[in-house]
Amino acid sequence: MTKREIEKNLEGKGDYIQLDYLNRFLKESSSIDMKKFIFLKLAEVYEKIGMLSESAKNYGKAGTLSLTFSEKMKYYVKEAERYIMSNDFQKTEAAMKKAMNEANSIEKEEIYLTIKDFYKTQAEKFLEGNKLFHAVKIYEKLLEMNASEKEKEGFKEKISNINERLGGKKVRLGFSN
Repeated sequence: MTKREIEKNLEGKGDYIQLDYLNRFLKESSSIDMKKFIFLKLAEVYEKIGMLSESAKNYGKAGTLSLTFSEKMKYYVKEAERYIMSNDFQKTEAAMKKAMNEANSIEKEEIYLTIKDFYKTQAEKFLEGNKLFHAVKIYEKLLEMNASEKEKEGFKEKISNINERLGGKKVRLGFSN
């Protein structure tokens, strides 16, 4: 089966039907390139329906099947980002390490900064969505990362502001004033 045929079969189908079809196509597929294509499609559909851990797993599988270092890094970073979105920091770290294992020293720094920026972006999204506990977890994680003192003070201030929004209740995850 070709990529075009797969896309044609998925056209107009609901998300769960697409997942079913893609999993069947995956079992029938023999080429690495086709399997990678299917894993990427699965990742997209899982993300669309909010199953971020499943999306991350499929990006990881696509990365494993990739032949070039840059492609491997790209998919492992996407895997890490999806794990951040699902608040699974252990798996984020594992995905980030996989990406860094494929990188040179300059690329390692870029990966680290990309992941750190994604943490910040996701924390802001959680704040906007009033998911304060999740935001605090991310700010706690950012405090552990390689950040300047100014950045760390900013993260501590964000945590303090969240505590104030909660009416003085402390959200404690290891951070102390």
